[in-house]
Amino acid sequence: MNTRKIIFILIFAFGAQSLAFVFADTSSDDTEKFNPINTAAPSLSIAPDARAGGMGDVGVATSPDVYSQYWNPAKYAFATSKSGISISYTPWLQKLVNDIYLANVTGYYKFGTDNNQALSASLRYFSIGDVPIYEDGEETSSYSIAPYEMALDIAYSRKLTQSFSMGVAFRYIRSDYSYLGSDGDAIVPGNTIAADISGYNESYVMLGQTEALLGLGFNVSNIGNKISTDGGDNYSYIPTNLRLGASLTYPMDDYNTIAFSADINKLLVPTPPVQGDDEDDDDYELRVYAYNNQNSAISGIFKSFSDAPGGLKEELQEVMWSAGVEYNYNKQFTLRGGYFNENQNKGNRKYFTFGAGFKLNVFQLDASYLVSTAQTNPLDQTLRFSISFDMDGLKSLFGRGR
Repeated sequence: MNTRKIIFILIFAFGAQSLAFVFADTSSDDTEKFNPINTAAPSLSIAPDARAGGMGDVGVATSPDVYSQYWNPAKYAFATSKSGISISYTPWLQKLVNDIYLANVTGYYKFGTDNNQALSASLRYFSIGDVPIYEDGEETSSYSIAPYEMALDIAYSRKLTQSFSMGVAFRYIRSDYSYLGSDGDAIVPGNTIAADISGYNESYVMLGQTEALLGLGFNVSNIGNKISTDGGDNYSYIPTNLRLGASLTYPMDDYNTIAFSADINKLLVPTPPVQGDDEDDDDYELRVYAYNNQNSAISGIFKSFSDAPGGLKEELQEVMWSAGVEYNYNKQFTLRGGYFNENQNKGNRKYFTFGAGFKLNVFQLDASYLVSTAQTNPLDQTLRFSISFDMDGLKSLFGRGR
């Protein structure tokens, strides 16, 4: 099998962030503290939509939209439209390969008294592309495999008060890197289920003489079992994550609004053990095995707040933050910008994002672009495209909105 492709698959199998880790600048004197948290099914951590992608990947407390399924399903209860559907496409890691992408379809429908409840669902498919397989001694590939990751979920959200809602989501996850080596070692598909618990609050606050909309949100996502791709001999954590955020939308006049948003998030996954200079390989391998196989996913959530080898300092390094701004003219044209930051010892993902959106009565088109500030980061120059449809608008357009 092609060596570069082997490395590529293994990196994805044990953490999408690892792609950034491998190529990031780790030349500082603190490289011995470089200890990223890798997970299985890493594509679950990739933002699917161009709206959030243009604002530094913020979304847990931004104004509700059709993409809320990924960021915070509880926001659907406050959506202004009764139903909607979106399709998004992200050509991923274009500087390295040309056949990796994330495709996502999301939809929701509101019902109940005053439309205070919502059902939503999404399907995301992450393709690694075709990987040629080379048998020992062969210069040409015998066949190829097409590894992928997939997630299918459904969510329910409801207003509990006039200003607060909660949501719960259930998700099926499949990670398929199937491969049978000539030595008999095999990688088999891994399957698991997970759940999200989210909340959203929006209220109005006075800024001078102007009433602004304040949004607050949280989402604990991917609470679920570990996943195995070797038939059950070893298990890996999925990317369970805690995200908190706030957003303030300020109307400048009847046609112009501007919104400022910020998120912080932390993986609720234990910090992996590190190998000390005075430890032998056997002891380290035993601790790695115990890390992967002797802790349950739920106990790992609680351990993730206090188990970093570097103590509180390293725990704080595991907190990522992002901030974004969104300018909207007449609810039709939007400009966006943002920044995402991750500590250099935990992956060193640091990037600016830019985006724009155009909305008509029945559809909205969004695009975003990412510019990395970390040296040789493969996330650089990543594009996202999203298109969404207001189903009520479509019904009216075809004369069936009565």
